[in-house]
Amino acid sequence: MPLTLRGRPIHFSLKWLKPPPLPPDGNMTLFEHLRELRYRLVVASLAILVGTIIGFVFYEWLFQLLLEPYSTAIALIKEKRPDINASIVIGSVSKPFTLSLKVSLIAGLVLSGPVWLYQLWAFIVPGLLAKEKKWTLIFVGIASPLFAAGIALGYYVMPKGIAVMIGFTPAGAAITNLQDVSEFLTFLIRVMLVFGLAFEIPLFVLMLNIMGVVKAVQLSKYRSYVIFGVFVFAAVATPSVDPVSMLLLALPMTVLFILSEVIAHILDRRKARRAVDSDGELVLRGSVDDDVALQKLSESDDTQVNGNSSAKVNGAAAGDSMADAMGFKKKIDEQG
Repeated sequence: MPLTLRGRPIHFSLKWLKPPPLPPDGNMTLFEHLRELRYRLVVASLAILVGTIIGFVFYEWLFQLLLEPYSTAIALIKEKRPDINASIVIGSVSKPFTLSLKVSLIAGLVLSGPVWLYQLWAFIVPGLLAKEKKWTLIFVGIASPLFAAGIALGYYVMPKGIAVMIGFTPAGAAITNLQDVSEFLTFLIRVMLVFGLAFEIPLFVLMLNIMGVVKAVQLSKYRSYVIFGVFVFAAVATPSVDPVSMLLLALPMTVLFILSEVIAHILDRRKARRAVDSDGELVLRGSVDDDVALQKLSESDDTQVNGNSSAKVNGAAAGDSMADAMGFKKKIDEQG
C-alpha cells in the first residue's frame, strides 16, 4: 500500500540528486541560478553530514591525534622541570558531548572537502572564460597541497610552542597548570589554519601578477620589505619564542615568494613577446580579447549584421527592378 498524505500518494524519487539541466544557449535566469545554488548547497551539506558521521565513528582516534602535541609538549618540559604539574581537563558536564560534535564536524569538513569544493567550482565555472577556467584549475591544484603542507608544519611545531608557554609556570609553587581541552583544540586548529594560509600568500601574489595587478618589477623592488614582513609575521604567528619555530615558517614562505617572483618574471616576458599591435591597439594573446568563446560570439554577430545588410541591399535592388518594370522610375526621371 503506497504512503499517502491527506489522501495524496507520496512518491520517493532520487531525481533531485541530478543537477538541474542547463539551457542550450548557456544563459540562465535568476530562478535557474537559484535552483542551481540550492542543488549545490544540498549536495555539499549532505557530503559534510556524511563526513561528520564518519568523524564521529572515529572520534576517539581523532581526539588522541589532536592531543598528541600536548602530550609531546608535557614530555619535553618534564625533561627540564620534573616538578611541574600540568593536566588537561574538561570544564563542564556538557563539554564532552559538544567536544565530540566539534571534532566530528571538523573531520567532516576535511573529509568532504573535495565534494563541496567541486560544488563551489561547478557553480562558478559557467560564468568563467576559457582562460579563467584554466588558471582557476591550476590555482586549486597548487593551493591544496600548499595548504596541507602548512597545516602539517603547524602540527609539527606546536609541541615546542606549548612546552615554552607552559614553562612559564612558576617553579617551587604548589600550582597545577590546568588546560581546558576545548580551548586547547581551538588554539591548535587556529594555529594550523594560520600556517596553512601563510603558505598560500606567495600563490596569491602570483595570481595577482597573472591578473595584471602586480608586475614582477614591483615584486623585485619591494623584495627586501616583503621578506622582512614575512619574518615578522612568522615571529608573531608561531606559538613559541625559539628561533627554530620561526625559521620553520619564515624560510618556506621566503622560498615560495622568491619562486613566485621568478615565475612572475617569466610570465611578464611571455606577455611582452606575445603582445601584437593590431590597428594601433595593444592586444595580448591569452587575454579576454583572445578568448575563443568571445571570438565565436563576435563572428556570429558579424555574420548576422552582414546578413541583415545584404538583405537590405538585395531588397532595395529588388524594389528598383520592380519599379523599372512598372515604368515608375522612368516616369519620375522624365519629370525630374
